[in-house]
Amino acid sequence: MSVPVAFRLAARELRGGLRGFRVFLACLALGVAAIAAVGSVRAAIQSGLSDQGAVILGGDAELRLTYRDADEAELAWMREISTAMSKVVDFRSMVVVPGAEGEERALTQVKAVDGAYPLLGTPELDPEMPLPEALDGDGTIPGAVMAPVLADRLGLQTGDRFRLGTQEFTLSALLTYEPDAGSAGFSLGPRTIVRTQALENSGLLAPGTLFETNYRLTLPPGSDLDALKTEAQDRFADSGMRWRDARNGAPGVARFVDRLGAFLVLVGLSGLAVGGVGVSAAVRSYLSAKTGVIATLRTLGASRAVIFQTYFIQIGALSLLGIAIGLMLGAGIPLLLAPIIAASLPVPADFSLHLSPLIEAAIYGVLTAALFTLWPLARTEDVRAATLFRDALGQARLLPRPRFLLATAALLAVLLGTAVAFSGNTFLTLWTAGGIIGALIVLALAAQGVRRLARASGTLARGRPVLRWALSAIGGPGEAAASVMISLGLGLSVLAAVGQIDGNLRKAIDGQLPDVAPSYFFVDIQQDQMPGFLDRVENDPAVSRVDSAPMLRGVLNGINGRPAREVAGNHWVVRGDRGLTYSADLPDNTTLTAGEWWPRDYAGPPLVSFAAEEAAEIGLNLGDKITVNILGRDIEATVASFREVDFSTMGIGFVMTLNPAALQGAPHSFISTVYAEEQAEAAILRDLAQAYPNITAIRVRDAIDQVGTLLISIANATRWGAAATLLTGLLVLIGAAAAGERARSFEAALLKTLGASRGRILRSFALRSALLGAGAGVVAVVAGGLGAWGVITFVMEADFTFLPGNALMIVFGGVVLTLLSGLFFALRPMSVRPARILRARE
Repeated sequence: MSVPVAFRLAARELRGGLRGFRVFLACLALGVAAIAAVGSVRAAIQSGLSDQGAVILGGDAELRLTYRDADEAELAWMREISTAMSKVVDFRSMVVVPGAEGEERALTQVKAVDGAYPLLGTPELDPEMPLPEALDGDGTIPGAVMAPVLADRLGLQTGDRFRLGTQEFTLSALLTYEPDAGSAGFSLGPRTIVRTQALENSGLLAPGTLFETNYRLTLPPGSDLDALKTEAQDRFADSGMRWRDARNGAPGVARFVDRLGAFLVLVGLSGLAVGGVGVSAAVRSYLSAKTGVIATLRTLGASRAVIFQTYFIQIGALSLLGIAIGLMLGAGIPLLLAPIIAASLPVPADFSLHLSPLIEAAIYGVLTAALFTLWPLARTEDVRAATLFRDALGQARLLPRPRFLLATAALLAVLLGTAVAFSGNTFLTLWTAGGIIGALIVLALAAQGVRRLARASGTLARGRPVLRWALSAIGGPGEAAASVMISLGLGLSVLAAVGQIDGNLRKAIDGQLPDVAPSYFFVDIQQDQMPGFLDRVENDPAVSRVDSAPMLRGVLNGINGRPAREVAGNHWVVRGDRGLTYSADLPDNTTLTAGEWWPRDYAGPPLVSFAAEEAAEIGLNLGDKITVNILGRDIEATVASFREVDFSTMGIGFVMTLNPAALQGAPHSFISTVYAEEQAEAAILRDLAQAYPNITAIRVRDAIDQVGTLLISIANATRWGAAATLLTGLLVLIGAAAAGERARSFEAALLKTLGASRGRILRSFALRSALLGAGAGVVAVVAGGLGAWGVITFVMEADFTFLPGNALMIVFGGVVLTLLSGLFFALRPMSVRPARILRARE
């Protein structure tokens, strides 16, 4: 019988409107909206990748080879299963543009296509023309199309000429849209498209050159992709051929979007946690204002259960309203911004109403609302009818009854389990949750410490009434200190962590890497070109160091007779092909961590030295056997040693190094890194490019800048998530300031009655707010700095440097925000007459 009665009472209470719940609704809605919006964008991209997978891939299926074309048996099978086939060769090269003041050069990612390209989709060119017409050229030399950013960089206009290797091309049009761009993954250079046959005399596709050959297929309707994939793997298990189909046309993009989306959702959960603090404070304030109503109900015989259920139903209904508002915002904002977001994405996105992210956000909202409202509601059970008129809610026990503690623990466990299930990353989720919970505990303890410090500092304020009043208010029995420290402190902590991470990333990109990185990577150096290449760079006084090594690429497809992915999972070493080399002697500056290097004249069964860190990650031990496919040939090698490989130096580093006899006869090229003074870089590039047009030069600074742009974009996205968390904290802060307006009115009335001027009272309110804001900022800097240190040190494995400028901005922001909110809600108490306030409190 208690539930129907509670429903009727709750309905009558709700007739009074939403007064007192605006901050409650705003906090909950903003947190849910942030999670729903991130999830909606992620779902839009995933849907676009799924729906347009064939167009992104360039066909229903693709078979990829490294360093070689398909043989007759492979071609015959592909023709047998497909209705159409297109061959695409992808590699890096240098665009050379002659000019009056010398030649201009830039790195490009070349796509050499046949007449059947593209099987699906249509490239868009400026000026408009069919791609075959553009690639025909001007009748004397072949044509090419190029990404606008590359043409701008080189000052090229349509009709101008340029070289790839030794072959001259005319720029027929600019490539404004490439339908299969998403399948290419990360690239260091903008795109140039030419015909494969136009490269026959370019010298760019010589044996050992680094290139990939992709055979795109359109399949008959109803083809069984799983069966065809299995058949391809069985038929060509030893050829190094890799299968990809339209179900996952851009795996790198999909993986990146999924991981970034999961991380941003976890950042959104931080905002929802801050909102939970505001929700809890709003419920406490609301129940405190309802003391008279509760007292009347208890006097009329209402049980504890009826009172709890009444307000639980009210808070539940208002929570659902806040969640609904958040879901509408989270679903609507991506739809409104769809044109802007879509224009910045490299892949298609389906911006429509996606239910799964909304359901996820709603679940987070319900669990958070229940978790943060349970304790305030539970405190109503601990007071008696006779004491309710004496603000017993403020005097109730600190912890609720055991059943509510158990319910809170259960809700927290369900929330964590839900976050783990949705994010798919247990480690990151638990660390994020631990950080949020830890920050809340630290901020709560800091609030108590600030109150104790304020009380202990009272003697220092003698003769300074403004300071004494401010310290007395902070150290008093109210909850202003806790509200400010927790609500603003958590938001500032997230922002401080993001700021420190972002600053350290920028510092590493802008300052640290170039000090240890080479000037250039030179690739595709043929063996007969090495003497002349080394003569040019080693005899240049501006060159301090040259490292060179033979370069091949292979696919690690077996470990101890089992498929590599079965042993190593989705580790990056077994995803795609990897660079490898051979060496008779232990290279200089190489440290073995286990095992021994082979003798210089060793000619026995193949041996391999593996990178120690990667070996530990995939579970390799000395004596294990790995199978590497190189140019269609499987080589089984025994792990003879592990060695340290530091990829962060941007120098030459190989996961696998084999003994020379293991790769005897395999066509290959060389790779070289050149460390030179900056003023000598242009001359080195000019001389080598003129002497060896087939060589590709990758300027390390450009590569670092491109990676840096990507990392900064991620940091910017994370910063927006942190800003949402801070905005939620600001709403909680405003709510706390509004809730304390009555107390400030009474305080101002007393002080005026005792002779204090309005100016002094206002300065006291301002000083109180500034001190609390500074305290919240300092704690946020410490908490955020520790969090950033953990991410930089353990996740990114880089050196962490504390950035004081960022820290000062956080403290300053805390002071300004609390000062503004405190002063805004101090204006009305200052204008009310003392007699009116004091009579009302009699």
